[in-house]
Amino acid sequence: MYTYIRRAQYHETDQMGIIHHSNYVKWMEEARIRFLEEMGIDYRKLEEDGIISPIVEISVNYKKTVNFDDEVKIGVFVKKYNGVRLGLGYEMRNCKDDAVCTTAYSMSCFTKDGTIVSLKKEKPELDARVRQYMKQNQVESDT
Repeated sequence: MYTYIRRAQYHETDQMGIIHHSNYVKWMEEARIRFLEEMGIDYRKLEEDGIISPIVEISVNYKKTVNFDDEVKIGVFVKKYNGVRLGLGYEMRNCKDDAVCTTAYSMSCFTKDGTIVSLKKEKPELDARVRQYMKQNQVESDT
């Protein structure tokens, strides 16, 4: 599991002084991009090559609030992958007490020119990196 650390900002709070629920999805996006980078997938380069990876499904379970200035560890890991779709799991823990604040899931696909594509065919070296991660972390293929 890759871990991304994020400090909760004041502007992300709501009237109750806790982080607004919509910000967790933004944090997931930050963590997803850094996780891909950790695997050797440069998202900016991927987009420059015409491949984008839109989110097609998302779910978030809120378990405990996060407050302004809390540091949160966002664990990211591959749950499913078949070359066309990439499912990631997220576990957010407050650094001060290691309590699980949020669990989440996102599914993205790969597209080029508006058409769904296989990363294995378009970018086999990147597909190999995801599959290597899966092998090292004992994630079963979704193919």
